[in-house]
Amino acid sequence: MELDLLHDKFYKLYGKKEQSCHTFFAPGRVNLIGEHTDYNGGYVFPCALQYGTYLAVRLNGSDRMHFSTTNFDQPCSVPERGFSRQDTKWVNYPLGVMDQLVKRGFGMKGMDMLFSGDVPNAAGLSSSASIEMVTAVAMNELYDMHFDMIDLIKIGQKAENEFVGVNCGIMDQFASGMGKTEHAVYLDCATLDFEQVPLVLGDYKLMISNTNKRRGLADSKYNERRAECESSVEFIAMTEPVSLLGELSYARFLDLQHLIPDETVRRRAHHVVSENQRVLDAVKALRESDLVLFGQLMNASHDSLRDDYEVTGIELDTLTEEARKVEGVLGSRMTGAGFGGCTVSLVHKDAIARFITEVGSAYHAKTRLKPEFYLGEVSDGARKL
Repeated sequence: MELDLLHDKFYKLYGKKEQSCHTFFAPGRVNLIGEHTDYNGGYVFPCALQYGTYLAVRLNGSDRMHFSTTNFDQPCSVPERGFSRQDTKWVNYPLGVMDQLVKRGFGMKGMDMLFSGDVPNAAGLSSSASIEMVTAVAMNELYDMHFDMIDLIKIGQKAENEFVGVNCGIMDQFASGMGKTEHAVYLDCATLDFEQVPLVLGDYKLMISNTNKRRGLADSKYNERRAECESSVEFIAMTEPVSLLGELSYARFLDLQHLIPDETVRRRAHHVVSENQRVLDAVKALRESDLVLFGQLMNASHDSLRDDYEVTGIELDTLTEEARKVEGVLGSRMTGAGFGGCTVSLVHKDAIARFITEVGSAYHAKTRLKPEFYLGEVSDGARKL
């Protein structure tokens, strides 16, 4: 994003060029491995991307908060107190953060705000978390609140849970807040213990492939999978004191899985616990510079999401299958909630053009959809610019 262009639009919209604005950025993320483990108290391994949300903001001396975005012609204006959910849906993400801050005793004042996102829309790369985190970081600075980044991450998650009404885990906000260039975030979602692990890919690149399929099933199936996981815990807890699947090692789960009478629920739990182990193995492989093993674990992750968790679908499966046929690809998997969205692949730099041509052509032939491809560059987390 050209910041001069953002500022020009800001002043064209709100005027008073002599009153300067502040500018902030928060990235989206791609999860490299560890899918549907976050709400089960497991491990995840995302990295922040160069794509994200920019915010130009200033206090305006009025009692109104003005929201605009370069992405849609959907401006909104609300009073500085007494927040309620808006019909202009995108506004509920920043407004939810402000609602959380008010609940913590901070008053909001009139503001002019212009958001601009370059996260591909509906791709499953956490544009919502980047909006929440850019708002949280901006308000923290603007109002001199002195929250640390972990506090702001928790505020972002609660905003989405309580105000927007999406029962998400904490991974997306965490990756956006704690991202670091050339590192991935190894996070224990149960304890929030984390480590920024060097992401040394050498001649390999992260290729993100967007199915461009509308993700109509994602929310309903997400809630269904959560319920199935909770059900599996209830059965195991009759014998073993456990409250989340993430507390079980893979070996221990294999000893206890017979306690889950429903075969489908057992497969859901098998995915979560085996995926947790794959994250541990993937972090170890990366530390040992074993990118071949890392790619194999990405493949195994997708296969488990397809067969045990059943959240992929023909579009994601086709993208991964075709990606794996390309020489120079070490691994490919879906990333995000599933039923559309994106895959992430580890591709040799010399194979990128061939990857885009061959995967794009085969995918279109099978699905009649045209995919989009983005090279993922690993970014720092939410910050003032």
